[in-house]
Amino acid sequence: MSDLMAKVVILGAGHAGGSAAAFLRQYGHEGPIVLIGDEPIPPYQRPPLSKAWLKGEADADSLTLKPASWYAENNCDLRLGVTAVSIDRAARTVVLSTGDAVAYDFLIIATGARARKLPIPGADLDGVLELRTAADAERLKSALGPDKRLAIIGGGYIGLEAAASARALGSWALIIERESRILARVACEELSSFFQSYHQAHGVNFELGAEIKAFEGESGHVRQIRLADGRVVACDAALVGVGAVPNEEIAKGAGLNCVNGIVVDLQARTEDPLVFAIGDVTHRPLPLYDRQFRLESVPNALEQAKQVACAITGRPSPSPEVPWFWSDQYDLKLQIAGMPFDADTIIVRGDPAAAKFAIFHLKGDQLQAVEAVNAPPEFMMGKQLIASRKPVSRERLADTSISMKEVAA
Repeated sequence: MSDLMAKVVILGAGHAGGSAAAFLRQYGHEGPIVLIGDEPIPPYQRPPLSKAWLKGEADADSLTLKPASWYAENNCDLRLGVTAVSIDRAARTVVLSTGDAVAYDFLIIATGARARKLPIPGADLDGVLELRTAADAERLKSALGPDKRLAIIGGGYIGLEAAASARALGSWALIIERESRILARVACEELSSFFQSYHQAHGVNFELGAEIKAFEGESGHVRQIRLADGRVVACDAALVGVGAVPNEEIAKGAGLNCVNGIVVDLQARTEDPLVFAIGDVTHRPLPLYDRQFRLESVPNALEQAKQVACAITGRPSPSPEVPWFWSDQYDLKLQIAGMPFDADTIIVRGDPAAAKFAIFHLKGDQLQAVEAVNAPPEFMMGKQLIASRKPVSRERLADTSISMKEVAA
């Protein structure tokens, strides 16, 4: 049997898993595809959950990756509300929560990541929320509105996006961050300061360097948060956004190598040639930076979905891409390209006061990353410079009278 007729089983019907099924068909795969997802709805886009969904501008139908009819029309057996329990690599089967065993020729693990829990008293109270799924977004949406008080634990991008949406809906919003600044793990100090000031101007409150000791409630619902210094903060709901944990347990149980995610190569293949892994659950090579890393982004999910579809259909592997990310808050569009590994210099181009600028991270004369706020040319040309590894003039990069096209020439 040729690989084009092989049976492919995909565990996880998120952006990565759904895209892998679509790319397999696009690239000519003719064998059966079984797509297994634990949510009750077909694969959908997740980034709008913290923005358009909360504000009532999107729903499950508008966010679907493919129409529901696509799966039957393309011989894709979509099984929803089901989880995979274990993998038997020797027998090439997956046991599901229904008790069924599904055989595979190739297996793709796309189980994603889950919200990190806070191991503190009251974490199981109603109104203590997370934001990973459409159901999560719906619960948070019902907690927002005029005169509602939302406390957000964690000053990362999800927390900031939720704060912006909460303010747009008239809610009071407070961000509680353990570090001394927001975005401490994912952005430079200049960007942290800019976003904090922008949110404060929109009425968001901040408690930095603050640790939470407990959620406290009445009648089973959260009503306040107790901080380590004894103070309490009243709230109607609390959103916990303190990072994500890869859902790698099923791979570990099958004896696959995991290091903060399932270890894969540039074909998204694990050490087992018949088993692949893609998306947030993977610890993958970043050839531009000569290291392995776990990325959480839609572009990463799409890149790895293409890698696995090419590997299974026998197409040449796609060229490695520059990692990139985005975040929408108020009228700000933040676009990030690359990773600031080993950077020794930061150059700011443009005017943060005008909310139109970019921060470039250089290692010597090579561009490692760019964080662009309302600055699409800086993002696009910066991404090209990161990919090409061409030397960059720091003086020209900082000079806004020189266009980014000229800088990259």
